[in-house]
Amino acid sequence: MTQTTETNFTNGLLNWQFDNQFVQRLPADPETKNFRRQVLGACYSYVTPRTVTSPTLLAYSTEMAHELGLSDEDCQSGLFTNVFVGNQKLRGMQPHAQCYGGHQFGNWAGQLGDGRALNLGEIMGESGQRWSLQLKGSGETPYSRSADGLAVLRSSVREFLCSEAMYHLGVPTTRALSLITTGDEVIRDMFYDGRPQSEPGAVVCRVAPSFLRLGSYEIFSAQGDIKTLKTLVDYTIESFFPHLGAPGKQTYLDWFQEVCERTADMVVDWMRVGFVHGVFNTDNTSVLGLTIDYGPYGWIDDYDPNWTPNTTDATGKRYRFGAQPQIAQWNLLQMANAIYPLIEDAEALRNILNDYVTLYTDK
Repeated sequence: MTQTTETNFTNGLLNWQFDNQFVQRLPADPETKNFRRQVLGACYSYVTPRTVTSPTLLAYSTEMAHELGLSDEDCQSGLFTNVFVGNQKLRGMQPHAQCYGGHQFGNWAGQLGDGRALNLGEIMGESGQRWSLQLKGSGETPYSRSADGLAVLRSSVREFLCSEAMYHLGVPTTRALSLITTGDEVIRDMFYDGRPQSEPGAVVCRVAPSFLRLGSYEIFSAQGDIKTLKTLVDYTIESFFPHLGAPGKQTYLDWFQEVCERTADMVVDWMRVGFVHGVFNTDNTSVLGLTIDYGPYGWIDDYDPNWTPNTTDATGKRYRFGAQPQIAQWNLLQMANAIYPLIEDAEALRNILNDYVTLYTDK
């Protein structure tokens, strides 16, 4: 089956009703061809997943599947494998890659975006929670820059296992639904020694209420596109923080304060279990306070505040274990700068950032 095939189900197998609020309420990239480019005035670009040769299901999360209304029979079917490797599209799916920017290692990196991830769509789970389904390793997007948009099995296994382990450790995190090999080889320089080799390719289906991150807001502020910034902030509050009330200056401040508190909660849990993210850039910082984008992560064995699992950060150790609380505040400062045009009250934002220190320390 090809990736453009659509299927309608009459039984329980993936019999979902997609409610894709993200694409319905936010501006889309008018260019639909898949090539690297700067995207302006849009929160996402439509992209079709790459067709793979011979997909094989390796693992799935029973708990996450049941939350999505899927039985074990559903998950063990060939249809499930084809859908969650990107070879088949269900009716209602609208695959797209998100546009965002970010500060990487303390420097503004400009446009980044989903370089090897595609959001398939949104559904309501058994608990009433909205879930966004995302494939990681499903091919090139307009945001892939010089990369191939693919993922290898070893990193995909790490993401699948860690996200589910973190969930069961009580750490706020994105979840994993499935791990599927593609049957295709991917070239990677595993040890960064100039000797790339072919490795098995794989795709992970990640699940979260939203994959918005701080860089999602930074990009529009950096471009001076305050209209799109406001549209995105209003959508975020109405969709994920409705208890704060209608968007407005005070609501924006209350929202930022809650983002700070959720981030503090997340980092407290990281420190509690000895987790080191490894690349805690603003584009890897969830606006919902979820652990997102598992790359060069690790856990400390003995207590060493200076340890980092990221070999590219071995000299500066910006993202070392002991620095994570301070880096979180630095990332939130960049978020404050991004939303300042909507608030224009530096003192109020500064007070919230200062409160983060007390908040984190108390927690």
